[in-house]
Amino acid sequence: MKTIYIVLLAFFATLLSCEKSEFLNKTPLDAITEANFWKTNQDLELFLNPFYQLFPGWSSHDGGPFWRDNNSDNMVPSVYNTRLGGVRALPQTGGGWAWNNVRNINVFHANYQRVIDNLGGRTADVDHYIGEGFFFRAYIYFDLLQRFGGLPWYDRPLGTADEALYNPREPRNVIADRILADLDQAIQYLKPEAPAFRINKYVALALKSRVALYEGTWQKYHAGTPFGVQNATPETYFQQAVDASLQVMDAGRYQVAGNSVADYVSLFNQSDLGANPEVIFWKRYILGFNAHNGQRFLSIIGGATGVSKSLVDAYLCTDGKPIAVSSSYQGDANLNAEFENRDPRLDAIIFAPGDPINEDLVFERAPVHLGGEANTTTGYQIQKGALPNKQLQQADFGSTTAAIIFRYAEVLLNYAEAKAELGSLNQDDIDKSINLLRRRVQMPDLIMGSITSDPAWDFPMLTPLLNEIRRERRVELACEGYRLSDLMRWRAHDLFVNKRPKGAKFNAADYPGFTNIDLDENGYIDYYQEILPNGYQFKADRDYLDPLPVNELLINQNLTQNPGWPNQ
Repeated sequence: MKTIYIVLLAFFATLLSCEKSEFLNKTPLDAITEANFWKTNQDLELFLNPFYQLFPGWSSHDGGPFWRDNNSDNMVPSVYNTRLGGVRALPQTGGGWAWNNVRNINVFHANYQRVIDNLGGRTADVDHYIGEGFFFRAYIYFDLLQRFGGLPWYDRPLGTADEALYNPREPRNVIADRILADLDQAIQYLKPEAPAFRINKYVALALKSRVALYEGTWQKYHAGTPFGVQNATPETYFQQAVDASLQVMDAGRYQVAGNSVADYVSLFNQSDLGANPEVIFWKRYILGFNAHNGQRFLSIIGGATGVSKSLVDAYLCTDGKPIAVSSSYQGDANLNAEFENRDPRLDAIIFAPGDPINEDLVFERAPVHLGGEANTTTGYQIQKGALPNKQLQQADFGSTTAAIIFRYAEVLLNYAEAKAELGSLNQDDIDKSINLLRRRVQMPDLIMGSITSDPAWDFPMLTPLLNEIRRERRVELACEGYRLSDLMRWRAHDLFVNKRPKGAKFNAADYPGFTNIDLDENGYIDYYQEILPNGYQFKADRDYLDPLPVNELLINQNLTQNPGWPNQ
């Protein structure tokens, strides 16, 4: 396992921001003209270092990695997500249609041969950095693919007069194939044991499994819609996802960490994950350099968000059955009852009465009665990633909680889903993927042929097996930022369109004198009752992709707008 260090590069005249984690005033990568550059391995390393900033991590003033599902049906932020809400505006400029990172990584690809020539031939170290270059171009393009679909493909840096600047968009499957081809190159060149603090071959394999599963499911579930792909071949992508996942699984380097829910909890609140066998890649934070305020905000306030009732209801009971049919379910009159006899991961991600906040305090009630960042919108206050440490909670920029970038659990879930989509998943496959995750928290195995029917399945038109695989993904990866991507690739708007996300059952006795709260007819917290009276208005013929900005369409008339959006 390797960590990311944010490197101070004198070469780039870098200044650290007040958050001590962002680069300011750096020389543009495409402006490097020094005669003595592109000579050594170190030059390749220095050039690539800023791309590590593209990985997500903790920011300084919020809950960091564990509030990323605020853009999905898993959480209910105080300011609702405009994409789900269906109220986005067509941008004149910007809107995420940015190509500076593509150009910068292509500067690397256009120049690494100079290092090879200067050294008199290829070396294993040079090859490794070449592999990083292919990885980061794939990583950058995959982000653009998810946002916009089809794209122009650039594999060289362009000048201001280059005719390729006016290239049209290529179909999304062509772009996906090129992303996967770049990842194949990365896998070929990257070392299994990377230089200190850098990505390795298995990081590229993990990303490949993610990309291939995304494109396969997109092509399958968007077929026949404005977002579909002509001559789609989702099975080819599912097979690539399976093959990439298996290479990680068969390598023997990684495993599901621990055998208790405490081990699951500790994955997300440690400063050093270097010895954790489940973590494929992570970001380190250092006091006095790039520490964050995550524990001050995540542990002790609601953060103006909350976990949704929909996510809470997805967790099975300890007998392995869904709440709709399990005799073990104790109802939801209060959190103690609701969490009784439930998958232990539920209490691991949400504070329940009696959970420690720090050495002096225990959780009693969610602050639905408070305002601003202190508020919990749903009565389900997120706990995932929190560390009950008073010293960290009191220190300004005093938290060094690590951020996981890739973990083995996602690879296992990608493998199981891709195999199920191919129709080739068997019990052995389940035992070496999903059941490893369930066994860690002492949950019953998923057994093919013995799946309990759930009248509340999210996807009643799919097989019981796919429903349970998707449930397991939602539960295991809850609040880590995967959910919106999953909803988009599954074309799952039926889950939330014309609906409002709800919260916990409100108990007035826990909040004496507090009445300023919106509840539905059954007494559940209904935070969006006034601001979204008709629920989310996501438009299925428009909102699965972002719009291209108007100015870009005017500048390059070979570009076409995404479905449902006007050109101006």
